[in-house]
Amino acid sequence: MQTMDRGRETCPKEETSDPDNESREQLLTTAYPRPQLQRKNWKSLNGQWKFAFDDEGGFACPRDLSEWKHTIEVPFAPESDASGIGDTGFHPNCWYEREFELPPGEGRVLLHFGAVDYHARVWVNDRFVVEHEGGHTPFSVDITHVLNPCEPQRVTVWAADDPHDLAKPRGKQDWQLEPHSIWYPRTSGIWQTVWLERVGNTYIDRIRWTPEFERWEIGFYAAVAGEHQNGIQIKAKLSVGNQVLMNDTYEVINGEINRRIALSDPGIDDYRNELLWSPEKPTLIQAEIQLWHQGKLIDEVQSYTAMRCVTIQRERFMLNGRPYYLRLVLDQGYWQNTLMTAPSDEALRRDVELVKLMGFNGVRKHQKIEDPRFLYWADTLGLLVWEEMPSAYRFTPKAVQRIVQEWTEVIERDCSHPCIVVWVPFNESWGVPNLVDTQAHRDYVQALYYLTKTLDPTRLVVGNDGWESTTTDLLAIHDYDTNPTRLARRYGPEVNLSDLLERRRPGGRILTLDGYPHQGQPVMLTEFGGIAFLPGETPGGDKAWGYERCSNISELQIKYTALLEVVNKTEMFSGFCYTQLTDTFQEANGLLYADRTPKFPIEAIRDATIAQGGICTPTSC
Repeated sequence: MQTMDRGRETCPKEETSDPDNESREQLLTTAYPRPQLQRKNWKSLNGQWKFAFDDEGGFACPRDLSEWKHTIEVPFAPESDASGIGDTGFHPNCWYEREFELPPGEGRVLLHFGAVDYHARVWVNDRFVVEHEGGHTPFSVDITHVLNPCEPQRVTVWAADDPHDLAKPRGKQDWQLEPHSIWYPRTSGIWQTVWLERVGNTYIDRIRWTPEFERWEIGFYAAVAGEHQNGIQIKAKLSVGNQVLMNDTYEVINGEINRRIALSDPGIDDYRNELLWSPEKPTLIQAEIQLWHQGKLIDEVQSYTAMRCVTIQRERFMLNGRPYYLRLVLDQGYWQNTLMTAPSDEALRRDVELVKLMGFNGVRKHQKIEDPRFLYWADTLGLLVWEEMPSAYRFTPKAVQRIVQEWTEVIERDCSHPCIVVWVPFNESWGVPNLVDTQAHRDYVQALYYLTKTLDPTRLVVGNDGWESTTTDLLAIHDYDTNPTRLARRYGPEVNLSDLLERRRPGGRILTLDGYPHQGQPVMLTEFGGIAFLPGETPGGDKAWGYERCSNISELQIKYTALLEVVNKTEMFSGFCYTQLTDTFQEANGLLYADRTPKFPIEAIRDATIAQGGICTPTSC
């Protein structure tokens, strides 16, 4: 590798530029990738990069790839058509490279990656700067010390993603060459935004918001990075519209502050309700955070939070201290041409809007950690989110280590989003196949439950969604029987829940493990339906399937309506999650086609989804 002696290098007086490249970059600049810690001075690195597969093996440092065989459109994975590559074969390693210019201004430069699947190493100007493992979480690095005095700069990325490794968190990514059963095409390498930002020599590194509903307070944590001079202060201003809720200054001690911000509470319900966040009224509290040193402003960020709480009371899910009936839809978060990466920020917003138009008040993001921009739109437009860890499919010490590390990073990234109400570390015993018989598997599930509650005690945790439940805040049941009459008999008012838990075995699995009896937690039907429209010729070809088939749209509408009528009226349930939002590759059981077109009128979907049940309340219907 060659490095540049910055002390002897001089800059040319005139710089040349590529107008076509500049126009392309302007078109590809996205909305700010990290919505809860925004700065004005940033630059997207999405766009065309040089790209090469490396099937022979990874390298310790970048070599001279003089014959880069491809260009790729970042942030789309090379398996996707939108990337310009569209190669779904087995490629365990790949390389990226591009030149870039710096954001204007003075101070330090941070390089951010939204997500790289699975193992990444990064060089800037041929100097190694950072390494990260985990395909769904972000990482950043200060690259100021490796910058050239003259532009352009160069960034090189190596990404390793063993397509056969079942001991890493991979979610719905298939390990076979072609997607089979319920698994989809793989996503390798960069699949979320790459970007730069300018910061001062001392800057706000991260923040965390924690609403404290009972005390009518907002917990505020901020960490400062950089030089850490003495005498640094943080000023925080919270407001809703033109109303200022607080405007205070705090001393930074040992690089951080941790405060409870008490809001004025007149004790009047009308005032409280105006400030509370819910899907029906998603009030956000805007935040302006400034960093000061000796009377000089040295950093400034925009953020937001909300006042809301999530609890359980006996057999009911509670939002802001009131019973709230959950109507969720299972959301895989895939697009036909772009895979796990949304085609645009507008597409993420449209998904949230469609879910709400269909009568749902939430989504269970299935086996995917979604782009923070989706969570931003869920926060802004009002949609509850269950966030679920992508599974590994083997139980090994390495798999345990990987899941714990990445799940911890997930919670760190997303814990300030008011839309998230439930964490789900495991689904259907994936990764713990011997949960019934093996103590280590049971200990693993319980350890993740308690780790999650430790990292975030303010939300609910479903230990293992679907069956074989151990310690959990909600008892989540998967049942794909699409006969409404049988479902009514199985979960009706004459059924004793303890008897149901003893005899019901969806997928051949017991609902609760011995030694972990039901203790009054709310019960939810968190996967059901899966009715496919298969008229003969379908996008998925012969592999297209669903848990039940319909040959015409009228039949699909009738079956969905009948099924939802029964589930809505079942008093045993505190809510449901219907499978699923969109057709996803060979799974043709979406309420929407893969291009997000409704299969039958969206008004009719909504009417069926919110069918009046005996347990609805004015705030939940």
